[in-house]
Amino acid sequence: MTTHEAASVSKMSIIVAALSTIVEWYDFTLYLYFATVISRVFFGQGNAALASTLGGFAVAYLMRPLGAAVFGHIGDRFGRRRMMLISMGLMSLAMLATACLPTRAMIGHMAGILLVVLRCAMGFSVGGEYTGVVAYLLESAPSHRRGLVTSLAAAASEVGGLLAAAVCTITVSLMSPQALTDWGWRIPFFLGALLAVGLWIARSFIEETPTFQQQVATGRTPRNPLFDALRHHRRAIAQGFAISALGSITYYIGITYVPTFLTHIGRMQEVAALRLSTAAALAVIAITPLVGIAADRIGRRPVLLTVCLCAIPLPIALFATMSGNSSSLILGSVLLLAVLGGAVSAVGAVTTAELFPTASRLSGLAIGATGATAIFGGLAPYTAQLLSDKLSAPLVPGMMIAFVAIVVLPILLGMSETGLSNRTAV
Repeated sequence: MTTHEAASVSKMSIIVAALSTIVEWYDFTLYLYFATVISRVFFGQGNAALASTLGGFAVAYLMRPLGAAVFGHIGDRFGRRRMMLISMGLMSLAMLATACLPTRAMIGHMAGILLVVLRCAMGFSVGGEYTGVVAYLLESAPSHRRGLVTSLAAAASEVGGLLAAAVCTITVSLMSPQALTDWGWRIPFFLGALLAVGLWIARSFIEETPTFQQQVATGRTPRNPLFDALRHHRRAIAQGFAISALGSITYYIGITYVPTFLTHIGRMQEVAALRLSTAAALAVIAITPLVGIAADRIGRRPVLLTVCLCAIPLPIALFATMSGNSSSLILGSVLLLAVLGGAVSAVGAVTTAELFPTASRLSGLAIGATGATAIFGGLAPYTAQLLSDKLSAPLVPGMMIAFVAIVVLPILLGMSETGLSNRTAV
């Protein structure tokens, strides 16, 4: 794809595509930030209820690879635009249904079961959402700006996280605990449903990517893109899995799990922890475009190696600091973890997408990147909470990040540079 070809996609289409990730991350971040409230509403009191809440998050994430495979097939066969419309529609319905759910006080254990079912529907729809947006941005961007433009998906995701943190903070601050449990928890989910519908309408006006249009025009659309990816791009799938594993665990342990961690160990109340999350989201939004620019100028591989090396010692030290009593050190630790997670996500998005050709890009990402996200994203907070409680070791979350970074590092060392080899073609 040349710069001239990228110009055929309007800037408005690129902006709408990038902003689309706000919805999915608003919902999933909302669930984690509101985990202690949701546990009381749907599962009861105590550590077991919180574990059930995080377990529901993990189960929903296991649906992501299935959703990614289905939506990846649609995107590779029929276009990125059509796939993105279908996935956003399903997300809108799932969020609205969640806001209307009866609670445990109304129907008992069935409330928790229905919540998990809707989380699974959400996980299925999100499966193809993020990779679809990343592919759309990559294929629509000028060749020398792919790192920056593709990183906008990660930045917009954090805007969704920031919005979720802000809505949660305001809701918790303005309501009594009883009112929050009775009906106040519904407000953030209703707002999310409205946001999803609004973005679905805006997304209906975006154009198809030039590279997919060219593929259709030349008759090179694969009949079975998933099989094509498995047959011809196994190495890329493995590399994408490794990059996404590092990105997922640094994000979901180092950013979204932190408020639950701080609340659970008694260092902060819910409102204070959510305020820290707002600061963390701002840090991610600030670092993401800078990392995207660096990936364009010096290459994807050097940036990935740098953040991977940082992910080995930093998280352990920072979780140790957060276990202390110094508010200023806790704030600094939260911000550094957020910068680390944001940096990995920013460079990881463009790198994994560039590993695959247009014909099987979404299917390849479904198998590799989304599969890793299900394991190292969805299961990570639940595992961290379980191991921390069982071992009485608050450093466990940081050790989990460090372990994944150590395993991924040799794979990154063996990778070729994707940015320089993809300057003129996608």
